[in-house]
Amino acid sequence: MTRNGVLPGFPAEVDGKPYRPCVGIMVINGQGKVWVGKRDDGNGSADYEFAWQMPQGGIDPQEDPKLAALRELYEETSMKSVSVIGETEGWLTYDYPAEILADTRKGKYRGQAQKWYAVRFEGAESEINILTPPDGHSPEFGEWRWEEASVLPGLIVPFKRPVYEQVVSAFAHLTA
Repeated sequence: MTRNGVLPGFPAEVDGKPYRPCVGIMVINGQGKVWVGKRDDGNGSADYEFAWQMPQGGIDPQEDPKLAALRELYEETSMKSVSVIGETEGWLTYDYPAEILADTRKGKYRGQAQKWYAVRFEGAESEINILTPPDGHSPEFGEWRWEEASVLPGLIVPFKRPVYEQVVSAFAHLTA
């Protein structure tokens, strides 16, 4: 829980630039497979390599990270039938590559610090709706599938790969 907007254990600024506070969500089905979505580039699906990822998003000011994870999951996938079954001990960080920092992030953040949650999906697959997300949100994904946890790091953009390796390791006992 946040107190006065301070997230416990959140990493300090590096070289005068803060990390953007975010959450990531590993959604695990009853067979131990993990939900991944292919990023939507505005044309239905991105056609660049490493476009697949797990849901993630920013933490609003004064928002509890666990509640942010459930909110982001719902906004991106329409999933509500989940139970939180795991949480990373600390914050996992990655830095944006220089070209992303300059082009899309305007240099405001050096990267992201993420608190990751594992959730068990307990609903019917018909609940998952990525093409017309709830509450007027724009689609984040154009396709989705269930995948083995061990292959997730190979699906994500290389600069996020170390975080995915840590997440897969942290939640390995939940996907076995």
